[in-house]
Amino acid sequence: MTIIDEGTRTYGYTDLPRLMALMTGDEKHGPAATSTLDVLWVLYDRVLRIEPGRLEDRGRDRFLLSKGHGPMAYYAVLAAKGFVPVDWLPGFGSYDSPLGHHPDRMLVPGAEIGSGSLGHGLPIAVGTALGLRAQGLVEPRVWVLIGDAELDEGSNHEAIAFAGPAGLDRLHTVVVDNASASHARPGGIAARFKAAGWSTVTVDGRGHAALYAAFTAPHPGRPHVVVARVEPKSA
Repeated sequence: MTIIDEGTRTYGYTDLPRLMALMTGDEKHGPAATSTLDVLWVLYDRVLRIEPGRLEDRGRDRFLLSKGHGPMAYYAVLAAKGFVPVDWLPGFGSYDSPLGHHPDRMLVPGAEIGSGSLGHGLPIAVGTALGLRAQGLVEPRVWVLIGDAELDEGSNHEAIAFAGPAGLDRLHTVVVDNASASHARPGGIAARFKAAGWSTVTVDGRGHAALYAAFTAPHPGRPHVVVARVEPKSA
C-alpha cells in the first residue's frame, strides 16, 4: 500500500532500503537503525491515524518514539509518508541537518517527543494518555515504541505498574526485542506487562500480517503491549 504522492513519485515498503541508503551520516547504532523498520512501516502504513496535514489536529493519534537512537528507519518512513522531504535524508547527522542522531520534536515534523535518554518514552506516553482522558478526548490513541533494553530502566516499570490498574485502554506500547537487555525477565517480556493488568501479544517483528493483527487486537479496559521479536543485536 502506498499513500503519498510527491509529484509523480510514490513510496512503498520496497523503497525503504533505498531511502535509508541515502542517509550516509555516521550511525553508531546499526542494529537499532534496522530493528524497528517493519514495526514502523506497519504502524504508519496501516494503523496510525496521523497525516502530514493533521499534525496539530487534537483528534490525531500520538506516536512517541522512545527508542530514539538509530533513527534511520524512522526518518525513512517519515519521508515515505510525506512528513519530511526526501531531500533531507542525505544530510542525516550533519551539523545543520534537522535529522539528528536522536529525533528532535522541534525540528522533525511529526515527532511528538525528543528522544534522548532511554526509559522516558513510556512514562511520557502514560502522561499523554492521562491528559487526553482528562480533556475528554476519547478517540486519539497513544502509541509508544521502546526497545527491550529500556526495560532495564526503573522508570518504565513504574509506568507499567500504573497504567494497568488505571485502565489506560488508549495506551499502546510496542517493545522491539532484539535481545539487547542486560537483565532477563522471568517468563519473558510480556509476562511483566501481563502481571500489571495489560493485554499482551508477542509476535514476529518482521511479519507484517502478524504485526497488524497484534496492533489491532481488541483490549477493552486495558492498555496493550506488542512484543515484536527481531533478530538478536549480535546477529
